[in-house]
Amino acid sequence: MPGTTNTVKTRRVFYIPGYDPYPPQRYRKLYETEGPKQADISGYHLSVATAKDRPNAWEVTAEIDGARTRAGIEVLAWSDIVRDTMQASLGASYLQLLLVAWTYLARGTLRRLAWLRKGPIIAGFYPVLMLLAQLAAAMLAGKIAAVLVTGALASGADWLAGLFGAVATETMAWTVADFALGWVIFGAVTVALLSWAKARDGKLCAYYLMHDLAFSVSEGGAYPSVLEARMEEFKRQIAAALAGPADEVLVIGHSSGAQLAVSVVAGLMRDGMLPANGPALSLLTLGQAIPMVSFLPKADTLRRDLHELAGDERITWVDITAPGDGCSFALCDPVAVTGVAPETQRWPLVLSAAYSQTLSEETFRSLRFRFFRLHIQYLCAFDRPGSYDYFKITAGPDTLGESFADRKPSMNRIDVPVSRFRSMAA
Repeated sequence: MPGTTNTVKTRRVFYIPGYDPYPPQRYRKLYETEGPKQADISGYHLSVATAKDRPNAWEVTAEIDGARTRAGIEVLAWSDIVRDTMQASLGASYLQLLLVAWTYLARGTLRRLAWLRKGPIIAGFYPVLMLLAQLAAAMLAGKIAAVLVTGALASGADWLAGLFGAVATETMAWTVADFALGWVIFGAVTVALLSWAKARDGKLCAYYLMHDLAFSVSEGGAYPSVLEARMEEFKRQIAAALAGPADEVLVIGHSSGAQLAVSVVAGLMRDGMLPANGPALSLLTLGQAIPMVSFLPKADTLRRDLHELAGDERITWVDITAPGDGCSFALCDPVAVTGVAPETQRWPLVLSAAYSQTLSEETFRSLRFRFFRLHIQYLCAFDRPGSYDYFKITAGPDTLGESFADRKPSMNRIDVPVSRFRSMAA
């Protein structure tokens, strides 16, 4: 870890988002909004401008701690892949539900994950319960509709038949027609109500979270080929920056982008893409839920990458989570709990964003039940920032290693091996 301070005049930042279907411009707008807020609170200057030659990037100029810096921040987007995976039909979505439930329940993975943190387990299986509840409600409505309609038709048919001295509903033809019609009404109402609920999933996010989980478990924890190809593109972009004039290249992985960042950086190191006298290479993971994938049977590649990065002296890796973020495995060392820590583990430095201390009581109270907003708080301004300041890290004069040189890991970190599956790719 470097021993000097204020060594960064230019920085390249690569941000890998989580499972997000929205275009990367939303992260630029978030930075434009929250960065000046943090600058006003913390007493430094920061300005943001769109990068003309890169649609997914922006330029930041700052004056922090008496030093002037420039940073180019770029989103490594995979939102198109996310959108493609979210096009599943109703039937496919419920098949995904079965896949997710089977994957985490069949081999006790869910039980082991629950030993670490309950929050992400609740968040993860909320869509399973919500979609099952919607199915049950839609089927009940379908059954009621079928009974009412067929009952009304039977009464009408008997009334008409009574005019001629007969009972229409006692014939074999009516029985068959009544049975078939009942099932048609039941199916039509059930599908219509489920389709209605799916079209209005924006607030409940049940289908969104289901697709997220299903994408992670689709290959049993292995990276899908389409994502592997995109990660290779990410590696090439970062490697080009490492060959440039920047003083630091900072890779940030947020949410499910954290495991992608780990594997991309590990691949760079393994493929010899880190120049001997090049920029400092740093990795920052935020709000990670890595165990949701690394605990799966076929996550051999991710486990190998965690193992390799954890002992590498050429980088700095800091992992920031917050117990107030129910969507992350807060203060869980992703390497240790997966059971792949090397004997000489150096990374990650596990720290807390400590929402209860770094946010004002009013802000924290207003966000308390806004779980998705809390999950992106790492990218936002803090009322009482501690050692973690996203904007100072991405635009300030110190490398990530210098910023946290004197910090000890959180005393509340969880570093006990828990995962049943610990095999690693060769």
